[in-house]
Amino acid sequence: MQFGLDEEIREEENAQNESESLEPKRKRQPFAYWTVGGETYRLKLTTAVICQLESQLKKNLMEVISGGTIPPLAVMLTITQGAMRPWHHKIKFMDVQKLFDRYCEEGGTQLTFMADVLMPIYSVSGFFSESQKETMDAKMEDIKDSL
Repeated sequence: MQFGLDEEIREEENAQNESESLEPKRKRQPFAYWTVGGETYRLKLTTAVICQLESQLKKNLMEVISGGTIPPLAVMLTITQGAMRPWHHKIKFMDVQKLFDRYCEEGGTQLTFMADVLMPIYSVSGFFSESQKETMDAKMEDIKDSL
């Protein structure tokens, strides 16, 4: 006599492995990128940085982008600084402001910054599912086309 549910668990694992092998898993991009002045910066929010930002901003980071308006520039740049910090350790807020000034000199705007930098940071940092990301990308393209 056999006790426990091991046989049922093995059957479930086999069924799951078979279904997984039929559909290749999509991996999230490892980073968002921001190119300014010929230099490309890697961007991604870690859990520790997300917690620091939420504590500083006193709101959930999803609230920043879900208000129906463009977030304040200082907030977008603070989030960007947090996303840069793991790979650009000593980046200061003033440095990010200077990068944004250069970005604007190269033709960028606050709206394109939100579409091309901030939203991809959210995407690679696990805020959106793959289908939400596709919907968001389409909406951002519509906005950019209307400019």
